[in-house]
Amino acid sequence: MTLGDSTKCCTLPRPETNGPERYAARAKVMKAMAHPSRLMLVDELSRGERCVCDLTNLVGHDISTVSKHLAVLKKAGLVEDERRGKQVFYRMRVPCVLNFFQCLEAVLAADR
Repeated sequence: MTLGDSTKCCTLPRPETNGPERYAARAKVMKAMAHPSRLMLVDELSRGERCVCDLTNLVGHDISTVSKHLAVLKKAGLVEDERRGKQVFYRMRVPCVLNFFQCLEAVLAADR
């Protein structure tokens, strides 16, 4: 799968089982996004690759805090990084997760 190819990640075969392990794995991904700063980071990365320094300015936290948030997203498999010299760039690993944002917005609109 190439970065930006949102069709492939959404057409993966459906798992044969939806046992407790599968639900725990899903919860891990959702927990990784369950913070306003991380949601902001994911939203920004949906627009393309960004340097940690740019993300720090966006979120308004120090670089250490932003790096910790990015580490949580990376561990959950949502983002990937690439070191270039002294800078680290992040990008979405699975862009189809952004479809979830559309669903969230629909839920929020329905509650209004």
